[in-house]
Parts: sequence; C-alpha cells; structure tokens
Amino acid sequence: MANKNVILGIDPGTRITGYGLIDSDSHPVDFGCIRPPPKLILADRYKIIFESLEALIERYQPIAIAVESQFVLKNVQSAIKLGMAKGMVLLAAARKSIPVYEFAPKKAKLAVVGHGGASKFQVQKMIQALLRLPNPPEPEDAADALALAICCAHHLRSPCTSPLKAC
Repeated sequence: MANKNVILGIDPGTRITGYGLIDSDSHPVDFGCIRPPPKLILADRYKIIFESLEALIERYQPIAIAVESQFVLKNVQSAIKLGMAKGMVLLAAARKSIPVYEFAPKKAKLAVVGHGGASKFQVQKMIQALLRLPNPPEPEDAADALALAICCAHHLRSPCTSPLKAC
C-alpha cells in the first residue's frame, strides 16, 4: 500500500500490543491492537506479535517506527516479558531496515496532551481531537501507540533525528 511517509507507533505487550499509524500530515491511517490468545505459551505469543508486526510493515511500509521505551517494573518477570515483546518490534523493523525511535511514556503524553503525567483517558480524548476521530481510540494501547507515532512525527521534524536515541 503506497502511503506518504507513514509512521508506525507500537505500544508493546504480551497480552495487548497496540499499534497506530499516521501519515506525514498527521492524519490517521490505521490503529488497533494485536491480541495473542493468553492461553498460548509465551513463545507462540511472541511469534504472533512478530508476524502481525511484519504484516503491518508490509502493508503500510512505514518510514519510521516509534516504540515505547522500557521502564523498570517492580516485577522483574513482567519487565523481561515486556522487553521480549519490544524485541519483536525491533526485529521486525530491522528485517526491513526501518529506523526505530524510542520515547518514554511521559514524552509521548507531553507531545499530545501537553502534560507528561496525563491519564490514559486524557490521552485518548486528545488523540481523538488531534486526529479528528469520531470516537476515542480503543483500546488504550492503540491510543498510546498513536501518541507515540505523533511524538515521533514531531521528533522527525526537529533537528535531532537519531534512531534509538532520546534527544
């Protein structure tokens, strides 16, 4: 699918991986989530996430991928699982030589709401307004992914555009 300078935002998770795509004019292209069946073993869930990301990349051919930077969780096992889901994003991007930009959740919230401590609901409502959507994007993970894509679009317009670096 030929889209003009599409940016793919990804909010990785083993239960729900949100995705959101915007074009260079910050118009919504697509959003939603990848939900591997929770009863599957982790390896099979990671495979579904990876294959679904590859399909999105093939369909929309993004020029950049924005992913949420990992924060340290109190539960080490949860942090490892989240890191593995993020690894699926990095691998899918690397296979197509697409640059990846990481953004802290606070930075993405700041880019769309103007406040790094915004609630999930505030992010959803502002994404709805910014992208002129009829309803707030569901689930929250898709709204977070759209916020990451918008944050990346702002970042790419700035002088510092190094992949995998916070500027």
